Amino acid sequence: MPRYAQLVMGPAGSGKSTYCSTILQHCEVLNRSVQVVNLDPAAEHFSYPVMADIRELIQVDDVMEDPSLRFGPNGGLIFCMDYFSNNFDWLEESLGHVEDDYILFDCPGQIELYTHLPVMKQLVEQLQMWEFRVCGVFLVDSQFMVESFKFISGVMAALSAMVSLEIPQINVMTKMDLLSPRAKKELQKYLDPDMYSMIEDSSDSIRSSKFKKLTRAICELIEDYSMVRFLPLDRTDEEGVNIVLQHIDFCIQYGEDLEVKEPKEVDEEPSNLNYDEIFADTGTS
Repeated sequence: MPRYAQLVMGPAGSGKSTYCSTILQHCEVLNRSVQVVNLDPAAEHFSYPVMADIRELIQVDDVMEDPSLRFGPNGGLIFCMDYFSNNFDWLEESLGHVEDDYILFDCPGQIELYTHLPVMKQLVEQLQMWEFRVCGVFLVDSQFMVESFKFISGVMAALSAMVSLEIPQINVMTKMDLLSPRAKKELQKYLDPDMYSMIEDSSDSIRSSKFKKLTRAICELIEDYSMVRFLPLDRTDEEGVNIVLQHIDFCIQYGEDLEVKEPKEVDEEPSNLNYDEIFADTGTS
């Protein structure tokens, strides 16, 4: 049987760990077995148990404190991820091999890992060799996506990860529960956006004709090919969480190979049951 994986990605502060915690709690309610693997060597703490933690292999703090390396935070993280890509056997040993595994990989927030560095692509290929069906889940903070320019920037980041990794991808707007009712209503137009109307909204504020043409070309590309759409995620709304999970499950075809559960057997009726007396009592009451 295949195994299943969500690659939880997004900029720093987009709510990746909170997303993992929300999905984990939701699946517990559904009686589904889900595990989380931390792939962020700079993470500090979690509100949920992890199946495996990259910090057992290497930590950013240790790399930064090494006098022979002298890396800063970003350089240290890239060094850690490069080291990780050369030690996938550690991950294989940590995962073991259990049929029908469903694992969330909580990834770092540095965007360069999903644009021009090969480590995440190598991870995807390795997981697929281990018979995982992988879906990317790209998170963007909904509080950031309230203006056309910021929205287009978020779309391009999501599109970059999609093109780089070449896997099915679900894009999610997180932290919807932190928005005011007015902001939520305003954000609706960005969930299924009309890119042509955004061009008109932003054209007056762009002075350079070259940037106007570039913005128009980007918006037309996104609109014509329907390349990026977002799902809202309010962690306090169980139905909304379930909708996001259903979209992801559909992408990786989760549940197609599960065995059909037999219905529970009904207890046998007592042999001395007198139906005539029962119906007689019912008629007189």
